[in-house]
Amino acid sequence: MIFNFLNKDKEKSSANLESINIACLLIHAAKIDENYTSEEREIIKRTIKKLYPDVENLDKIITKAEQKENDSNHIQEFTRDVKFLSTENKIIIVETLWRIILSDGKSDIYENNLMRRLAGLLYLDDKIVGETKIKVLNNK
Repeated sequence: MIFNFLNKDKEKSSANLESINIACLLIHAAKIDENYTSEEREIIKRTIKKLYPDVENLDKIITKAEQKENDSNHIQEFTRDVKFLSTENKIIIVETLWRIILSDGKSDIYENNLMRRLAGLLYLDDKIVGETKIKVLNNK
């Protein structure tokens, strides 16, 4: 019985760390244009809740992610967890990234460069990333 309880705690802790790292990646994209808005924060919260429906205290996770992203100087540590997600979940993250980037109605060269780099880091085809951008643009 006690081992079962410890396993559940370990799984929950792992999911929290994974969700924090994914939130860091999304926050990084939101901050790249130096204008991190409450709308972008809500987009991030909805995505984390969609990917991790059992996660508790979402505001605390987002706050931890904001601190961690602020203290970091590269995105590779945030993409590490995403690499192992299913393609479907990677596409959800890419779609969220485009929603964040396009939330102000435009994407600049830094944001486009970030998406090209992330496509490689997440092992996603550029075509999928481009199609996802078009999908987000069409749904605006």
